[in-house]
Amino acid sequence: MSLLALPRLLPLLLRPTIDALFTWNLPWRYRWRTLILQPITFLTFSMSSARWLFTRAYTVEYLPIAPGRTIRALIFKAPSSGPNKKLHPLHIDIHGGAFIGGWPEEGAVFCDQLARETGAVVISISYRYAPKHVFPAAHDDVDAAIRFLQTHAEAKYGADPGLLTMSGFSAGGTLALAAAQAEACRPAAKTGIKACVTFYAVCDLRLKPQEKPVPVGMPDDPAKFLVPLYDSYVESVRAENMENPRMSPILASVDQLPENLFVWVAAIDILVHEQTTFVEKVKQDLAKDPKYAGRRVEIEIDEKGFHGYLNLPDAIISKEKKQKAFSPAVKFIKDTHVKYGFEW
Repeated sequence: MSLLALPRLLPLLLRPTIDALFTWNLPWRYRWRTLILQPITFLTFSMSSARWLFTRAYTVEYLPIAPGRTIRALIFKAPSSGPNKKLHPLHIDIHGGAFIGGWPEEGAVFCDQLARETGAVVISISYRYAPKHVFPAAHDDVDAAIRFLQTHAEAKYGADPGLLTMSGFSAGGTLALAAAQAEACRPAAKTGIKACVTFYAVCDLRLKPQEKPVPVGMPDDPAKFLVPLYDSYVESVRAENMENPRMSPILASVDQLPENLFVWVAAIDILVHEQTTFVEKVKQDLAKDPKYAGRRVEIEIDEKGFHGYLNLPDAIISKEKKQKAFSPAVKFIKDTHVKYGFEW
């Protein structure tokens, strides 16, 4: 990321303040919490982006996904493999942030590694945030971005939309699993999502954060005053979407989910139960019909991991700790590429 890009980033950096002050119908319980989110936004951006200020690991683009609207994306292109003009796999990553914030840079370490080690063109995308924008705004942005890339990835990036994989962190995992439910992304489609990797994904939004099972011994959350804000994306529309698998991927059928799934779980997290339940349900459903033979579902649990830990700076969470999660995830994607005839 170049320092020259900072002027265009300024409205994004100031987004919590702008939304809190100028969204006229925002409830007070969200408004004051969104204002408090402003310094946290500056902090998380500086933590995730400082190491990339002078890098050439990626370029920044703004993808046109709707008339008059774009989303910010980081483009990680694999190093050249010589004169071979074979299309590279396409991988789309979605950052987390409880649907209220976050940056594509938060997953840049993973995306950079994935591009270098698999040969994929990795594109990390953003989306609209709550509390100003509620469900399905973020979902619609991701769906639109995927449609754009399925149409233009070959010409723009030399990437093959027929060999599409995805990943997502936290809320990004939810969005990736929901995106797979579109007709063009289902396993039966030529452009179906061939594999998806999630890190501490939200699988069930039918439950409010305070209703989710708390693991034994989990410490008190110092930012629990923000919990109502975490629920702002779905609170006002939850009742009419209780059976909607786009909102809660745990409700999706196996025909609506990516062909291959790798789920990384942090044990010190209120999302443990829904993730393990989700994986068990998928495995049971796949076992019921031999037509699903060959589909792969794996789950790994880091007993010492906590929500969001993989996106923290190396000074807080070591590279070795991150590699425990990232390396098997990269291998999972690479194995999928090999299955479909691409080797790097």
